[in-house]
Amino acid sequence: MPVLYARIPEDRVGALIGPGGRTRRAIAEATGAAVEIDAEDGEVTVASPETDPLAAMKARDIVLAIGRGFSPERAMRLTKENTFLGILDIKLATGRRDKAALRRIRSRVIGAGGKARTRIEELSGCSMSVYGSTVALIGDEEQLERASRAVEMLLRGSEHSTVFHLLARLKRDAAMEEATAPDLGAPDGP
Repeated sequence: MPVLYARIPEDRVGALIGPGGRTRRAIAEATGAAVEIDAEDGEVTVASPETDPLAAMKARDIVLAIGRGFSPERAMRLTKENTFLGILDIKLATGRRDKAALRRIRSRVIGAGGKARTRIEELSGCSMSVYGSTVALIGDEEQLERASRAVEMLLRGSEHSTVFHLLARLKRDAAMEEATAPDLGAPDGP
């Protein structure tokens, strides 16, 4: 039986457990993995049956996403095929360690009234959460690539408009590429 471990911040344990244990049960039902939570220190043990070792990985990613500030509903997006969790550490990306600089940089990524975060989500297709010194992203491979690039640009000081224009162009290019790609599943001719 594959077993994985995770630790989440103590202030996110309640969100992980959910009212009456509802969220923990929903994760177990959606993934097929057993989820045990130590509410005292935020340690989580995830075990999956031998028949599906990937269940533990999916469940652990959902746990980590909730720990990084996603609502349980948004974190459950990870149960979809080819959907992944990416976590960027603001401190590593910027080299900034002091609290004032970290707060300012987080504010840049979130934007006034959450507008920058919302715009990144719209243009990249990713779900995004800024929590502590991390930016967490949920999406498919291409969505994660676009959103990560945008967040890293903001962390390095790029203008919001520059980042949004780039994301819009990347989104257009991806849509155009998808529209012109041959349909490999369609039969040839009439």
